[in-house]
Amino acid sequence: MRINVNGADIYAYTGGKAFNPEQPTVVFIHGVLNDHSVWILQTRYLAHHGWNVLAIDLPGHGRSDGKPPETVEEAADFVLALLAAVGAEQAALVGHSFGSLIALEAAARAPAQVSHLALVGTAYPMKVSPALLEASVQAPEKAIAMVNTFSHSTLCPPPSALGPGTWLYGGSRALMRRVLASNPRVNVFFTGFKACDSYAGGEQAMPAVHCPALFLIGRHDQMTPPKSAKALAQHARLARVVEVNAGHSLMTEAPDEVLFALRDFLRS
Repeated sequence: MRINVNGADIYAYTGGKAFNPEQPTVVFIHGVLNDHSVWILQTRYLAHHGWNVLAIDLPGHGRSDGKPPETVEEAADFVLALLAAVGAEQAALVGHSFGSLIALEAAARAPAQVSHLALVGTAYPMKVSPALLEASVQAPEKAIAMVNTFSHSTLCPPPSALGPGTWLYGGSRALMRRVLASNPRVNVFFTGFKACDSYAGGEQAMPAVHCPALFLIGRHDQMTPPKSAKALAQHARLARVVEVNAGHSLMTEAPDEVLFALRDFLRS
């Protein structure tokens, strides 16, 4: 689905279903150097079980045009503009990593427009090491390898989002290279990491969220450690914390557990 948001052509995966204004809507927001495809199992299920699904490529990423957001706040304004563009008065927001901060800030800025908030692989603060920030510019292949080492919890995951035999490390590296190459004008690797590292509004945003909040975290996550997510959850009004046996790439390492947690939360 192509959506014009603030004059830019934005891509959203819908699970193969047309947008139905009679159904509830859920927006999926990816993390740094990812795109809509990281949600493949979860989005397709929900699209076939009564939800409008909009799994976006952020501006300037993947199939979306526009200027990549330089801050979490800028990206949150984009998400709210997206809802206005499709005519959704209210939606559930699901974000992973960088996307979780975006979803949190959007829910805080427009609490009446967000019915559910799911923060997947989240942390606050979401600081990025200076070495990784520098490598994202000077040696992106090295940085991609570093991120994948810290994002996966096992070399031998169970049958995953794309089926048995999926090579998670290789698939993730290929995706990150593809997203980085999709924008020859802006280094979306550095831009995304810098936005995560600079975001200072989490503790103020969380109490401003009025809807239920799910903290879906990987037990072995080294990129956004579980203790950092639980600390943020203490500031939420209506928090539910679910841990799954995975690292930071939990949508592909534990796809069924993530799906079931999201399904049950969105039903509440």
